[in-house]
Amino acid sequence: MPLIEFRKVSKQFGRQVVLNRVDLQVREGESLVIIGASGSGKSVMLKHMVGLLQPDEGEVWFDGKRIDNLPERQLSKIREQFGFLFQMGALFDSMNVQDNIAFPLVQHTDKPKEEISRLAEEKLRMVGLPDVGKKMPAELSGGQRKRVALARAIALGPRIILYDEPTTGLDPIRSDVINELIIKLQRDLKVTSVIVTHDMHSAFKIADRIVMLSEGKLIADGTSQEIRDSQDPIVQRFVTGEASEQELAGLREKVSE
Repeated sequence: MPLIEFRKVSKQFGRQVVLNRVDLQVREGESLVIIGASGSGKSVMLKHMVGLLQPDEGEVWFDGKRIDNLPERQLSKIREQFGFLFQMGALFDSMNVQDNIAFPLVQHTDKPKEEISRLAEEKLRMVGLPDVGKKMPAELSGGQRKRVALARAIALGPRIILYDEPTTGLDPIRSDVINELIIKLQRDLKVTSVIVTHDMHSAFKIADRIVMLSEGKLIADGTSQEIRDSQDPIVQRFVTGEASEQELAGLREKVSE
């Protein structure tokens, strides 16, 4: 049984069809990467997985239970099984690092203060930042803020971690640190990972499986090697980072004198 399943999921904003009868299964313990052009609906898929959006048509299932029709109170309990790493980290600027990581524990558990502090320190060690707990987010580099945000995402011991563009804004070396952390957390915590990214180097390194979204539909689904070898021209252009002739046509028109 898949941990997450989309059954003919459709979503439209105004006249824009973002998801068009999408079927998807995410197996427990795998690292699934979702690729696709900007605005293709990748982040919309993540929001459906955690119940932040409901489909116009179709069904979303988690751990054998349909969740898209649940009341907010029941959804809230299910969301506690998810960790979410937002694109820009989304740390609270008014809190120090340790309090940022402790926040979900304070909100969702009745653990004593001493245990919450111990858990926050443990999560910081897991992301390789044992000595920054008393610092404010503004004192950290971009890569450190992402790692702190990841420590907060795993604070409640989630079964699944959703990553929205985890390497955006980072240099190649800091990006690789995040890649290694994603691999480490999947291995050590036995979590399921779903990662939205444009970074193909990252995708090929961390993925057990890659799917590609284009014009509301999944047009590719396979291992890293299968995606590299795909003969679909849309997939190939995305993997190699090459624009189509149609996309370049306007740039090649001569300026009239």
